[in-house]
Formats: sequence, C-alpha cells, structure tokens
Amino acid sequence: MSLLHQESQEEIDDAALGEEFTKGSSHLVRAGVIAAVLVTVVVAIAVLASHKPPVASGEIVQVWAYPEHGKTSGIDANGDAKSPESFDQVLLFAHVKLHNQSNVPLILQNVLANVRLADGVPLSVSAGSVAQFEEAFLAYPKLDASHGKPLAPHTVLDPGQSVDGTAFWVFRLTKQQWDARKDWLPDPNHSDPGSKSGLNFTFSIQYQQDLVLAPQTAVMEQ
Repeated sequence: MSLLHQESQEEIDDAALGEEFTKGSSHLVRAGVIAAVLVTVVVAIAVLASHKPPVASGEIVQVWAYPEHGKTSGIDANGDAKSPESFDQVLLFAHVKLHNQSNVPLILQNVLANVRLADGVPLSVSAGSVAQFEEAFLAYPKLDASHGKPLAPHTVLDPGQSVDGTAFWVFRLTKQQWDARKDWLPDPNHSDPGSKSGLNFTFSIQYQQDLVLAPQTAVMEQ
C-alpha cells in the first residue's frame, strides 16, 4: 500500500467547489461594501444640497409706520362732486439691504410686508412701485423723515451685488388694528424667522427660495 495519498476525482471537485464558493462570497461582501459606500455618498450629497446656504442675504435696517385717518377729496375720477368718505390706512416704509451671495443673477419679483392681526390671521401686502413711493411723499409731506432711495420691487441683483433702498406699503387698517398686531415664533420648516414686532418681510426671488427678514429694531411710529 502506497504511503502517498492519491486524491480521488470527487475530492478534487469538492475542493474546487469550496474555493469557488469562497470567491463568490468574497465578491458578495465587496459588492455589499461598495453599495453601502455609494448609499452613504448619495445621502451625504442630499443632506448638503438640502442645507445649501441661501442665494441672498439681507437686513431690515429700520421700519417706519404712519397710521392715517382721513377723508376723500369729494371729487371722483371724472372731476364730478361726490360725498367725501372717511378712510383709515397705515403707510409703512422699510429701509432694506440685500446682497446676492450666489454666482447667478437674482430677479426680485415681489416684496411682501406680513403682519399678523389680533385674531391671528396673517395679512400680506405687496410693495408699491417707485412711482407710488414718490407719490406718497407728495401727498404726505410729513413723511420726509423716511424718504430715502426707493427699492424697486423688481430689482435685478448681479452675483456679488448689494442694494440698499426703502420699500413702501399701504395697509387698509385702522390704528387700533395696527397696534393690536401679534408677534409670532420662528418656523424653520418654512424659512420664517418669526417676528418680535408683529411683522416681517418676504422677498420673492425668481426660481429661488424666498428670503424672509424680520426687523431687529422697534418700529418707529408717527
């Protein structure tokens, strides 16, 4: 009997099968690791994308409010006489600074002043045009203290550009309604900084997320 062991064909086939199984398992493990890494990378990219800095930044430097109670002139658009009517309104002005911190031009589409009334109902008004801004100072000379360079509601900001101007709104509210406005807490899910003065401002930018700013100083009322 030979002292040397001669492997049978069956033993050789079993050994080869075991080796192939080991290689296959190794490939599966490697594939699993690669897949896990890819998933991690995709998640990281998604998180970074969702937390990218806003395209614009800004500041509400100062806000002025002028509650007004008056009567119409008693003359209609055709020059005919009519009974004068009482009205109440609040003229609101805000000195605003905006900066484009992106690498693309930004088109300002609208500027809203937002207040929350005593019953909690929000009220938003669009800013007036540059022409309406100038007309307000002609109609109410006492507004001169807040007469700065007007901010056009449809301003275009080039990359890196900053603008500085005053926006203008008219709220059809009585002084009592204006004084009763309520503060509200920030809402990060809707990019709302809240307000400690009962109002904030929304800057709508074409194809971009809105920029919402709240005054950091008390509203100056006349």
